Amino acid sequence: MTENASQFAQSRHANRWAGVKREHTAEQVAALRSTLSIEYSIARHGAERLWDLMHTTAYVTGLGTLNGSQAVQFVTAGLKSLYLSGWQVAADANIDGETFPDQSLYSVASVPALVSRLNNALLRQDQIAALSGKRGERDWLVPIVADGEAGGGIPHVYQLMRSMIKAGAAGVHFEDQLAAEKKCGHMGGKVLVPTRQHIRTLQAARLAADVMNVPTILIARTDSLDAKLITSDIDERDREFIVAGERTPEGFHRWTGGLKSVIARGLAYAPYADLLWFETGKPDLEEARQFAEAIHAQFPGKKLSYNCSPSFPWKKHLTPEVIARFNDELGAMGYAYQFVTLAGWHDINLGAFTLGRGFAEKGMAAYVPLQNREFDAEADGYEAVRHQRQAGGGVFDEVVNVVSGGTAETTALKNSTEEHF
Repeated sequence: MTENASQFAQSRHANRWAGVKREHTAEQVAALRSTLSIEYSIARHGAERLWDLMHTTAYVTGLGTLNGSQAVQFVTAGLKSLYLSGWQVAADANIDGETFPDQSLYSVASVPALVSRLNNALLRQDQIAALSGKRGERDWLVPIVADGEAGGGIPHVYQLMRSMIKAGAAGVHFEDQLAAEKKCGHMGGKVLVPTRQHIRTLQAARLAADVMNVPTILIARTDSLDAKLITSDIDERDREFIVAGERTPEGFHRWTGGLKSVIARGLAYAPYADLLWFETGKPDLEEARQFAEAIHAQFPGKKLSYNCSPSFPWKKHLTPEVIARFNDELGAMGYAYQFVTLAGWHDINLGAFTLGRGFAEKGMAAYVPLQNREFDAEADGYEAVRHQRQAGGGVFDEVVNVVSGGTAETTALKNSTEEHF
């Protein structure tokens, strides 16, 4: 065993691997690497950028992002990170072309494919900025934190992590549910795996990142707070929370859950993860504080993550005053990465419903105000009202100009309607 992380994924951060435990050796990592060294620059940039942000700001926020256009607008608006939800992938962004509930029904390549799609959209904006004389004014390749769900067995987790890194993910989280029965953290019927099994999931993910020589941010999530079932009582750390002698028709043991079980699992996962996340049933600052204090008593400085979920009726649980300071209070407790999992899905749905209803009733009298709001937003940096430019028309005009020596009459933006905006 070694914890000398400098032998693994290289990083410019001297303290990047403080408190990170590995069960594999540098020799084992080297044996799994290919002869040709391949650089995964987007994933590395994102991982190092996210680590920087979490250690130089009070906390980092991200919104669940459903497509490339949304990614561009979120970054233009000022977000420093994007979150990629498996729920959103299931519902509307998987490669199967179907709508699924959040039960791991989509193809395993779906999340990496969306990571790649988001990064490609951001890369195009980086090109546009460079051609506009704005190179380096904005870091378009913001870190993307992606949902690895329950991952599956050791080979499946290892390969999924590799796919995430190839696509350019900065961070990946895995949860301690049984993959075959995986549910959204806010659904019933969740089945936990033993603590030791999830530690192996984290080890497999870390091994994949080390083999690819990328300091990927690894997030351990536990769903033990309100889960009711667990596959096995093999791990003695779990037995305190198992109802003795009770089994379900599927053969699962009954689980009592509660915050004490969350803390126990968080402490067990802490050495193997960069951040810890416990899925909650409601937004509760006191619950978050108890978890943070218990973790930090044994692992000072361990970074935490919090899902500000749209599954909660926020105004029912909290006053406007508490909502206004919610993120700041979490940040003070050490919750360094805070996000809204399904923000993109809800944004698209409400926006589409509102526009569709208006257009059905009023026609262009409903659409034109939307365009006027776009024009008004230009003062704040919004650029999508010029959709041809936003999609990269100028990039390919430059290609034509370079090849033709500037003599081409077929460039697209010149004499386009956008010249009159």
